[in-house]
Amino acid sequence: MLQETLAYEVLSVVEEIPAGKVATYGQIARLIGRPRNARLVGRILRVAEQYGSYPCHRVVNHAGRLAPGWPEQAALLVAEGVFLNQRGCVDLARDQWDC
Repeated sequence: MLQETLAYEVLSVVEEIPAGKVATYGQIARLIGRPRNARLVGRILRVAEQYGSYPCHRVVNHAGRLAPGWPEQAALLVAEGVFLNQRGCVDLARDQWDC
């Protein structure tokens, strides 16, 4: 039960990220009151489809790198107007969600 409650806490924050913006795993962890659990956020997002449809493509790591093994993420972000640099990373100074 705790795991499911935690998953919905994470996903409720992800749901609030506006189109054209991104949040980091650590940022989401801080917003749910678990600042040291960025990896836990990543594990939850990996199985997010079990809980419904959420804009998980808007979550990147602390350096703006996209999720490994998910090539569609870049296309989804670019379609929303998020800028990716030459290395395929998000420019966090420009596109990070200011929550």
